Amino acid sequence: MYTGEVVYIIIRNPHAQDVANVQQAAVVQNPDNPTELALFSHENYFPLTDELAVFKTESEAEKAFYEAFGSPEEGGIYG
Repeated sequence: MYTGEVVYIIIRNPHAQDVANVQQAAVVQNPDNPTELALFSHENYFPLTDELAVFKTESEAEKAFYEAFGSPEEGGIYG
């Protein structure tokens, strides 16, 4: 990944853990450690670690989301 790249992540709402959705994020320099990369989405920075599922396209992220959480029609977790 490189600075300025747009990617997609699956993220849970920190205030309602039963809500998750696919969000667009930008790859940026980590403001806390300029030698590392981070993801920036909705005014928040997320350190870029192996624990994050990062996808190149929205369709890849949505496919993984539905495999993990199901669809709203199936009563899965959604945002």
